[in-house]
Amino acid sequence: MAIISDYQDEEQTKKQTPPSSSSSSQPKPSKSIPFTSIFDPSNPTSFLEKVFDFIAKESDFFEKDSSEKGNGMDLEKYSWTQTLQELNVNVPVPHGTKSRFLICEIKKNHLTVGLKGQPPIIDGELYKSIKPDECYWSIEDQSMLSILLTKHDQMDWWKCLVKGDPEINTQKVEPENSKLGDLDPETRQTVEKMMFDQRQKSMGLPTSEELQKQEMMKKFMSQHPEMDFSNAKLS
Repeated sequence: MAIISDYQDEEQTKKQTPPSSSSSSQPKPSKSIPFTSIFDPSNPTSFLEKVFDFIAKESDFFEKDSSEKGNGMDLEKYSWTQTLQELNVNVPVPHGTKSRFLICEIKKNHLTVGLKGQPPIIDGELYKSIKPDECYWSIEDQSMLSILLTKHDQMDWWKCLVKGDPEINTQKVEPENSKLGDLDPETRQTVEKMMFDQRQKSMGLPTSEELQKQEMMKKFMSQHPEMDFSNAKLS
């Protein structure tokens, strides 16, 4: 199991350069890019490909908070990351701590972690249920308690580890491309659809289902020119 190191906030220094007439220096697109202008009703798949291609090339288009690295959060007493299938929780402990000095109770909807004889470090209701029989913990480098939690619902992103803790913006969550390649075709299609719909909603654009309905409506309208669709809504 990989150990999560302390996160470091990275500051980017923007250098101002004089405008250049060179064609190689093109301004980056703004957030007001009209994706609808590239939508071809006769080929919605092409539209989806263009959107995903844009997201891949403009990685800084959707800024991600430094506290949400690994699709989780770095908190004062512990940190956590997640994939669609599982969560990794890392709790720093005094160097040389043995397992017999630790309390780690993993239940379906509750997690308790701490040192014996001291107030718990984590003690709360989990954001969603897990599979206790498929979870485990270990001490890494004699200074880090590492916990793996297997989600019960493996098609959902968690906003926090335990209820009441600070939450992340799940619309900024993105599974790594390498992880997508490990999924079966049906699951990967579902994940990509979720990603697309999240991005569409954040930009105020139609989701994949809404685009499909619009396409069906347009097709129906073209097949029935004798009907009056002046008051019809496509969204």
